Order: sequence, then C-alpha cells, then structure tokens
Amino acid sequence: MVLSVLSGLLLASAPTTPIVVAADGVLCDITRTLAGKSAKVECLIPPGADPHTLALRPTDRRALQQARLVLINGYNLTPALKRIATSAPVVAVAERAVPKASTADPHVWHDPNQTSAMVATAAQALTPIVSPQERAAINRRRVAMTNVLQALQQWTGRQIESVPKPQRVLVTEHRAFSAFGRRYGVRELPVIDSYATGGILRPASLRAITDAIRQSGSKAIFAEALPPSKTLRRISRSSGLPIAKQALFADGQAPGKSLIQTATSNVCTFVLAQGGRCNQQAAAELQTRWAAIR
Repeated sequence: MVLSVLSGLLLASAPTTPIVVAADGVLCDITRTLAGKSAKVECLIPPGADPHTLALRPTDRRALQQARLVLINGYNLTPALKRIATSAPVVAVAERAVPKASTADPHVWHDPNQTSAMVATAAQALTPIVSPQERAAINRRRVAMTNVLQALQQWTGRQIESVPKPQRVLVTEHRAFSAFGRRYGVRELPVIDSYATGGILRPASLRAITDAIRQSGSKAIFAEALPPSKTLRRISRSSGLPIAKQALFADGQAPGKSLIQTATSNVCTFVLAQGGRCNQQAAAELQTRWAAIR
C-alpha cells in the first residue's frame, strides 16, 4: 500500500511535456525545430493551407485549451485567432520580432533576416516553460537556425543578382512579398490589390492591370496556387504574359517542405521565370543543414 502511494506521488510529480500551439505562417517549423523534444508542438494550419480563411476545428480548440504557450504570427494573418479561448500566454511572434512591419502585408518571413528575428522571439517565449537543461538546448538550436537563415539570405541575394535588373519585378494577384521585395530590390506588383477596387476585376481595372504588367518588364505572372485562378488566366490573356509553371507559396510552407525548402523553391521559381539562374545544389545543402539541427 505504501509503495502504491509513493508510486502515485512520483507519477503525479513527474514533469510533463508542455504543449505549444504554433498557429500560422512558418511558425510550426520554427517552433518544432527550436523545441526539439522539450515540447509537443501542435500546428493549427497544415502546409499549403490558407491562414486567412482558417476555421478552428474541435481538435484545434482542445489543443488551445491544453497549451502552455500559443504562438501566432500576428498582423492579422489569421483573423480566426483574434479571439481564442486559452489560458496560455499568446505571443504574436512577427509583431514582436518585426514591430515596424507593414500591417498591409503580414508575410514578414520572406526576408530571412526577419525570420531570424522570429526565431529569436519564439525561443524567448519557449524558455519559461522548459527546464534549464532544455533552455540551453533551445539556445543552441536558435544559433544554428540563425546561421542557416543568414546563409539563406546570402544565397538568395546571389540568385536575384542573376536576373537582369529590368526583370526584377514580381507580378502576383495579391500583396504577400513586400518583405522579399524590400530585402532584395525586387519590385512587387500585386495587381488585384493595386488596381481592382474591392477585389473585383472590372473592365477598367483589367485595362489598368494590363498596362501596368506590360510596362513592368516582367517575363511572367506568378500564381499562388495551381491551377491558377480564372481571374489570373484572364489577366494573362489580356497582358500577353504567361503564368509561371510553378506557383509561389506566399502564406506559409509548401506541402511536404520545410521553411528552407519553401523559401529556396520560391526563389528558384522567380529567378528562372525571369531569366536568371538558380543554384539548386547550394539550396539542397541549406536544407541539409536545417534538417540536421537537433
């Protein structure tokens, strides 16, 4: 009987692995890589899904109720997470990491420097809920992740330099690559957001978009999903500019790919369509370094 009581007390006092909810953007990969085995990371938005239209499922609500920490992007990337039922601290990682970002474009992680700031913010948020030994491991992983992201920035700059300057323009439907454009000197042309009032493609809007695209110097229009939307196909026909064969992943990770693989895939899609070159081997080496972080 005494042994049974002691056993129960030991089980009750044994530390449990904290649950962390990483909701949107690329936070799932960042948090899982940082946390290792020190936390169980639950992701609300799977790779390839649209965070803007997230609807919480019962399993998501249970995870939020059980969480010790909730990490979201902020900047209204995911409207469904404005009011969530949880007793855990909620940290808007992108807002803290990049406090001066434009609220019109919450996709701050397309600049690797800003992704590094998100990594540092997420690591700081994880620290209070893990043991001192795990804190040291998280910091070690943070340093390794930052090194890979610095190498990603340098690699991306070299690929962009291979694109003729008049063609360093990114034509998309909606604004999602402002951070990327600012970092690498690429002009962003989100045609629906820029010319279509209320998102509706009227004849006057189509004419304005057609003129802007023809004058832009771009060799392609970039879709955010395949097959491309009916609107994008109409714009392509009107402007005479083809839609790139590969889509860009604007809102988070591509299915089956890491943060690093998604970023390098986006860069290669852009530079190859615009007449540049892409070092795929160096991109693969970056992913190998990222995957080796433990």
